[in-house]
Amino acid sequence: MTATFKPQVFSGVQPTGNLHLGNYLGAIRKFVTLQDEHDCIFCVVDMHSITAQLVHDDLKGQTRSIAAAFIASGIDPVKHIVFNQSAVSGHAELAWIFNCVARIGWMNRMTQFKDKAGKDRENASLGLLAYPSLMAADILLYRATHVPVGDDQKQHLELTRDIAQKFNNDFSKRIDAAGLGVEMMVGEEKVSGFFPMTEPLIEGPAPRVMSLRDGTKKMSKSEPSDLSRINLTDDADTIAKKIRKARTDPAPLPDTLDELKGRPEAENLVGIYAALSDRSRQDVIDEYGGQQFAAFKPALADLAVSVLEPITTEMQRLMADPSHIDAILKDGSQRANAIAEKTMADVREIIGFV
Repeated sequence: MTATFKPQVFSGVQPTGNLHLGNYLGAIRKFVTLQDEHDCIFCVVDMHSITAQLVHDDLKGQTRSIAAAFIASGIDPVKHIVFNQSAVSGHAELAWIFNCVARIGWMNRMTQFKDKAGKDRENASLGLLAYPSLMAADILLYRATHVPVGDDQKQHLELTRDIAQKFNNDFSKRIDAAGLGVEMMVGEEKVSGFFPMTEPLIEGPAPRVMSLRDGTKKMSKSEPSDLSRINLTDDADTIAKKIRKARTDPAPLPDTLDELKGRPEAENLVGIYAALSDRSRQDVIDEYGGQQFAAFKPALADLAVSVLEPITTEMQRLMADPSHIDAILKDGSQRANAIAEKTMADVREIIGFV
């Protein structure tokens, strides 16, 4: 049913810690390709960053760093919108309304809350529990029809659709009376819907980038060892050093993909090489199968540096002038707010707020 809504893509990245190779390959590089065929809104979701950790040493700096990474990677802030979430008040306003639409049972089923809250759920912030309502507001504030999501966010997108469906169903008559609706089906019932049923946008399989110190764990900003990840701010020497020190097993690279199974560190490095070179893992095995890691790691380091160094250099240039980044974010927030305020004016009318 999203075909009746103006196609719109929304993407968000949280400003917590340094962006790393996994963030780039799994999200940001895909964002760059999306902008060629879609109208895109790229958001630094700074309000989300305080759900699990309230006090940050430099949230402004982290926010600017994400914006710099967007732009350095090739996102065009003129053709598309790049802004930070907290600069548009509609996110918080719509999130409160969605808190009243969503059911507590829906929130309690969110696996990410269970994972992040751990055993001490009673001490978790209310914001962490209500995080998916804010995520739904981020998307639906712009009536986004598509969102690129990874495996860890699919459940949140399903909740976004549940919230949109309940809002549309509960307010169908008012939406129709206000002339704001799009005819859509909810089950077997035809309703007048205001929010689209947002669809996941899947642009091929995202590479699963694992820790350089433990191939069974995802590369993470929160891992204590900096040697476990390649940061987008790392220089060429640091990238080469981390790849050289990456954990491997003593056997040479295998001749077939099947032989990679059970060798997580080898599989990770082959996967990284394939992703950075836009080739298949089979291509990499065909070229390097039978060779020792002493030969493969320098080739991987050279490739990683060739791809990442231009991004790192541009990020450093942008970060040296915070006022320029702030100007881009301000322009983006003004353009985002123009869309958001129209949505909120309609939502207020539908609900009955004076």
